[in-house]
Amino acid sequence: MEELFENPFIQTAGQYSVAVLALIVCLTIFEFLTPYKNWEQIKAGNMAVALATGGKIFGVANIFHFSILHNDSILLMSVWGAFGFALLMLGYLIFEFLTPMFKVDEEIENGNKAVGFIAFVLSTGLSFVIGGGINSM
Repeated sequence: MEELFENPFIQTAGQYSVAVLALIVCLTIFEFLTPYKNWEQIKAGNMAVALATGGKIFGVANIFHFSILHNDSILLMSVWGAFGFALLMLGYLIFEFLTPMFKVDEEIENGNKAVGFIAFVLSTGLSFVIGGGINSM
């Protein structure tokens, strides 16, 4: 049985499965954090929401990319991925705090593509910074 889990195809499938599940959980958490319904807004053609959500998807996936690269076990991969996701959420909250002249979520919900793009770049950029800090124990 141990040989089965050492097979690189099985390991890759396991890592993929955990990362996809984590992405779904992370997107659900982001859905609760935003005052609007992401997928309804995207379906309606709100490009600002699509950009912000796309950045979050890329950010979480990129964090798990680094977590997979630097950890041998699925447990450590998951722990580092969850920690990275928490940091990504913190970055998004800091973005809201650092823009007191407007509310980020309101602007994105109203279709402000410039704010949506900055949210995309922020999530993407921070995911590389967080990923750079992830290493194996």
